[in-house]
Amino acid sequence: MNATPILSPRMSGIKASPASVLRRRARELRAAGREIIELSSGNLDFPTPDHVIAAAHQAARRGETRYTDVDGTPELKRAVQAALLRDHQLDYEPNEIVITNGSTQALFNALLATLAPEDEVIVPAPYWAPYLDQVRLAGGMPVIVPCAQNNGFRLRAEDLQAAISPRTRWIVVNNPVNPSGALYSPEDLAEIAAILMRHPDVWVLADGLYEHIVFNGAPAPTLAEIEPRLKPRTLTVSGLAKSYAMMGWRIGYAAGPAALIREMITIQSQTTSGASSISQAAAIAALDSAQDVLAERAAILRARRDRFSELVNGCSGLSCTPPEATFYLLVSCAGVIGKRASDGKLIATDRDFSSYLLEQADLVVFPGEDFGLSPYIRVSFANPSSTIEEAAKRLKRACEALQ
Repeated sequence: MNATPILSPRMSGIKASPASVLRRRARELRAAGREIIELSSGNLDFPTPDHVIAAAHQAARRGETRYTDVDGTPELKRAVQAALLRDHQLDYEPNEIVITNGSTQALFNALLATLAPEDEVIVPAPYWAPYLDQVRLAGGMPVIVPCAQNNGFRLRAEDLQAAISPRTRWIVVNNPVNPSGALYSPEDLAEIAAILMRHPDVWVLADGLYEHIVFNGAPAPTLAEIEPRLKPRTLTVSGLAKSYAMMGWRIGYAAGPAALIREMITIQSQTTSGASSISQAAAIAALDSAQDVLAERAAILRARRDRFSELVNGCSGLSCTPPEATFYLLVSCAGVIGKRASDGKLIATDRDFSSYLLEQADLVVFPGEDFGLSPYIRVSFANPSSTIEEAAKRLKRACEALQ
């Protein structure tokens, strides 16, 4: 007999991350012989730099294959220290830094360590979907604040002020923003900081995972950098996945007040324990070496952005604005809503359109509903030029086939 587990009430509103569901579906279709183009992925098509791989190999050969300290090796923490100082003029002590199994763990550990039941976390929309369920799993309540397209999908200071309540514990500031590619300038962040200075009990969760995939030539700024008085209540989170094409190496980090970091380490000690020793050695090489690869790859992505934006805007019913950062296009599909596929199925939502593209065009895209913004889809241009060209052809044919 198969036993049905008794689930915790906290699981009632929690779903698997949309990214993991799409990746699984794409694998199934490929296994069935379909030539799927995946535009939904957060993976880059660049390889991990050779010197980073070499550092991992050397560490393994030296026997660095045992457990490390839960909070990371001293060498990697020093490398993170130096990177934060170099890129953001932020100075942290080793006891103010924790190395995590990807940046996602850093975010969740912080929320789990600080939220009481019904505490509120302000999340600007469009958002990275796991923010909401992480808050719920930690017992809190996400408060979604829509960010208008005419403000570049960036949070306005007046909207932040209106969302703050006595229950507000955190605000998430993702810069650059996944999924929109919006970039908060120092001036934008200064306006947000001015509001937060009036609310000393509100903390800042500054997620900068895409900080180096920026098309103006400088790392994306973070709030503690713009307003140093916020540093004692800001957790600055980042990782190596996107900047160095180290998605599967699973190294993230967080820097913030020592008291908070200590509690995050306690949680990590009882869940995953420390990050991979080999991955940490690779991360040191990535952070400590010359950073030329960042600008080189950003230039490649910028060219792809420009080309894919042009092609998408040539599709009937679709429109997009080239983003300032990340490797995603946020595409309005308002012009296809209300149309029908050849089999008569109505395209009533962006999720319907995403399903249509999968079934009829072998394209995997993210529906905007999963990011709190409809009717939009998110597509990645972190693909070879040949893939971008073929994806655009399929997208154009699919749009033209709608009636």
